[in-house]
Amino acid sequence: MTLEAQIGKYALLLASLTDEELAFLKPSFHKIRYCQGKVGSMNMQKVIAAVETAAKRNELILDNCYRETHALYHAVLEGIEGVTRGQPSIGEMSRTVGLRFAIVRGRPYAEESEGEWIAVAFYGTIGAPIKGLEHETAGLGINHI
Repeated sequence: MTLEAQIGKYALLLASLTDEELAFLKPSFHKIRYCQGKVGSMNMQKVIAAVETAAKRNELILDNCYRETHALYHAVLEGIEGVTRGQPSIGEMSRTVGLRFAIVRGRPYAEESEGEWIAVAFYGTIGAPIKGLEHETAGLGINHI
């Protein structure tokens, strides 16, 4: 497997690196299609919307293509499961998230017929909505387009 094919690894790196750290590695990312963003909320819909908006604005998915939006949605949900330890809710459980996210689109298989896949990674904090009571969290979701 080539490094460019490891879309999950790239997504995790891009989500977890600070801007300063990324500056040193940015030349390594020239062969992949990706975008990054940040979101903080007690509302799961805002987290999902932030990722979807970033993907569409950066042309990682087609705005009017249900198949691509659907693939992204499932990758987001899988990533959120990691962030929330299998309980995909935040505000309803009186917890909040502050997350950096990355979306990577690519071909993780050598066989052309396997098509494109999308990876969504989250890294940040989750916890009680009181500053200083949160802890680190991460999640990764990958889905075929």
